[in-house]
Amino acid sequence: MADIMPRATGDTATLPPIMVGTSAAIREVLVLADRAASGHATVLLTGESGTGKDLIARYIHARSSRAARPFVTVNCAVVKDPLLESECFGHIKGSFVGAQRDAVGKLELADTGAILIDEISCASMRMQVRLLEFLETGEVQPLGASGPPRRVDVRLIAATNANLTLLAHSGVFREDLLYRLRVAHIHLPALRDRPDDVAALVAHTIQKTGRAVRFSDQALALLAGYHWPGNVRELQTTVEQLVWMAGVSVIDVQHLPAPFRTPGLRVVSMVERRRQLADDLYAGVIARTISFWGELYPLFLSRDVTRHDLREVLRRGLRTTSGSYRALIPLFGMEPHDYKRLLNFLAAHDCNVDPRPFRKRTAGTADRGSFTMAMLENPRKAPSESSVERPSAES
Repeated sequence: MADIMPRATGDTATLPPIMVGTSAAIREVLVLADRAASGHATVLLTGESGTGKDLIARYIHARSSRAARPFVTVNCAVVKDPLLESECFGHIKGSFVGAQRDAVGKLELADTGAILIDEISCASMRMQVRLLEFLETGEVQPLGASGPPRRVDVRLIAATNANLTLLAHSGVFREDLLYRLRVAHIHLPALRDRPDDVAALVAHTIQKTGRAVRFSDQALALLAGYHWPGNVRELQTTVEQLVWMAGVSVIDVQHLPAPFRTPGLRVVSMVERRRQLADDLYAGVIARTISFWGELYPLFLSRDVTRHDLREVLRRGLRTTSGSYRALIPLFGMEPHDYKRLLNFLAAHDCNVDPRPFRKRTAGTADRGSFTMAMLENPRKAPSESSVERPSAES
């Protein structure tokens, strides 16, 4: 799937297979990708997981004047600091525990070519500073090195499924780096937003299997109406499974998995799965087996945990604390200074949960601890003690 394949029409242009289709959304993506390929500016690719950001990055490189030069990748969600910094910039032997020999970084390996930095929203602040310095100077300085930095010529393409603007407003992503990255910005649409392309994607996937199989019109209609949370990647896996396992030449409605045939069942099943996930996450956070900032927060940024999931975790916590956000801090294993950080984070990502339904109201305390949503909607304005919560004797 990672290979760049020719268009089905037989022209000489290359098209990523994940971008198969004729919808206006896809045509716009390809127009922007071709424009980006003709220049040397940094590119920011955004979109949900499975929409093909990595393939569009390869497409841009393949159509550019650097096509014959190196194309390297690094994933910030997989490699963590200090290894991520070493992965990109290299290191000198002994610069950190485990650095047993000198290593050349991927930015240097990509010299005269391009580098894809995937899931850039997961990069630490230190790493963001180093990337900003690189974009401004074009210089690479390995970890532990004391000599002069080396200048390299590398085109940087960044990809993320997070909203970097919201992250910048909440203070977890540098605004100046965001401005540097989105000189050319391409947003890849979710598959549910281009249902007219489903039939072409199904045909393309079948063609790759080499099997003489087709889908009935009724089956295709159900596939087109599905919400595809995993986008094209999920569609390709589903079609391949059906082609190899159905044992028929025409795949009809009865051969589709139950979630496709029974939308109501699909919704119920999804609700049950999300509820169980929220239960597991909440249990892990309060048992200290899951760190809110160390594990739950990165899962949210990578979209493995949704906004709905996070709200459900908060609801469980607020039910335990009788609607007290301040009491969530020790419950979730956070430090006292994390209180404002949590409120800012929830506001920036629209994850606020109204605590009032969880409060036990008694005479004279109906307004105690009123939670000002307008305050949370401004992530830069930290709520004051009086505007968020007025502790009582019981808290």
